Amino acid sequence: MLVVETIAKIRRAYFVQKKPIKEICRDLHVSRKVVRKVIRSEATEFHYERSRQPLPKIGPWRERLETLLQENEGKPARERLTLVRLFEELRGFGYGGSYDAVRRYAISWRKERGAALAQAYVPLAFAPGEAYQFDWSHEIVVLNGVTATVKVAHMRLCHSRMLFARAYPRETQEMVFDAHDRGFAFFKGACARGIYDNMKTAVETIFVGKDRRYNRRFLQMCGHYLVEAVACTPAAGWEKGQVENQVGLVRERFFTPRLRFKSYDELNAWLLDKCVAYAKAHRHPEIADKTVWEVFEEERPQLTPLRGRFDGFHAVSASVSKTCLVRFDSNKYSVKASAVGRPVEVQAYADRIVIRQDGLVFGEHRRRFGREETAYDPWHYVPVLAKKPGALRNGAPFKDWVLPSAMEKIRRKLAGSADGDRQMVKILAAVLDDGLPAVEAACAEALDQGVHSADVILNVLARRRDPGPPLTIVTPDALKLRQVPLADCARYDQLRSSGDAGTHANLRPHGRTQAVWHEERLR
Repeated sequence: MLVVETIAKIRRAYFVQKKPIKEICRDLHVSRKVVRKVIRSEATEFHYERSRQPLPKIGPWRERLETLLQENEGKPARERLTLVRLFEELRGFGYGGSYDAVRRYAISWRKERGAALAQAYVPLAFAPGEAYQFDWSHEIVVLNGVTATVKVAHMRLCHSRMLFARAYPRETQEMVFDAHDRGFAFFKGACARGIYDNMKTAVETIFVGKDRRYNRRFLQMCGHYLVEAVACTPAAGWEKGQVENQVGLVRERFFTPRLRFKSYDELNAWLLDKCVAYAKAHRHPEIADKTVWEVFEEERPQLTPLRGRFDGFHAVSASVSKTCLVRFDSNKYSVKASAVGRPVEVQAYADRIVIRQDGLVFGEHRRRFGREETAYDPWHYVPVLAKKPGALRNGAPFKDWVLPSAMEKIRRKLAGSADGDRQMVKILAAVLDDGLPAVEAACAEALDQGVHSADVILNVLARRRDPGPPLTIVTPDALKLRQVPLADCARYDQLRSSGDAGTHANLRPHGRTQAVWHEERLR
């Protein structure tokens, strides 16, 4: 089966390392058909059904076992538990494997721990565009008058030492995706390798050495940006020492004294300006005659070109309540009324929530990070108002609903009538078919005519929707005048004199002369 790791290797080998298809097939033991499929489809994963997933018994319990071993090593020698006792404690948590698996893992863990305790380091050197490092830090700021702990994502190019920092409310996976997207957009490219610690949003299982089981979505992101993910050894911060130093530098120079901003947008814009200013003002630690920014400008052409944004969201399934609400992350978001009764997929981005059902978008909101908050979109409830028009007056989604000016005037005028709510519901329902601009224009036309009835507005919409054929009148050539007629009052006098003078005199208004009356008639 073709897994996301193999897809990422094929894409890096073809687009970055410029290997021919034949060599990729030989190195990765895949067919030409598979390689061509990956290259042409631009996909980072292929869906398939796996009937069986073989895993060692110790796999799901590695983290728990390492915690027990770590706590046991911190105890005095006389109080340390034997491996048999550790095995029994692990079984108490639900482990169903054998003692030999625990013993072999404990021996290898102790060897790795002994090697990690050696205080000897090797200086690291990176080529332009070779690698970047990523990490998180927690900082305290004042946002909109409230003291809050923000999570700051740090990225650093290993060659030029160019830094990037952005603050978020959480450390969740969608925040990781957004930080990479904005960081690569700032750098105008990506690197061949990304160096990380074993954060849970990227690494699911830690094996012996550098072997890791990465999160599927995280691997998709790396495959999209043509990045090879490398996780550090646990408790070996020196493997990503540059970004570790950046955390302390940003905390000391940027977040001290305590920052005060109104929103995350203002804070992040300020952080980006500070990163650029610091890079332009400080010398490169290895190239003394150039600043960090100058070395960064030289490194930019060596970065991997971006292939568009990665659709970085975290998806979960959810049910829709009868009030057209979906619950996610302790908050509620409204969806279209037609989604009630079937499950939906909530796609959580760093700044917004998109709710889909059968591939179609049924709701989109700005993300809320509080608790027990509700985000309404009043247009989601308009179809429900057709059966319950009285809900327009006291419905929670319609409180403080700001409509366009003409529609708001119609709403105020209809509020005093007995069937005002029903008429307003008809106007709102027309928006679903004709669109908000068309209904707004129809309301403005009705107000210009001095009416505010729903029937008049719907009639205007129908007339605009189907105006009918244009009226054209063509005069036949036989009926066209050959000579332009001239006005001649004398001809009228002749006709008048031939008739009854008394009769014509009665037709003339009292007090006017005959010539004046003739002239007015001709006009």
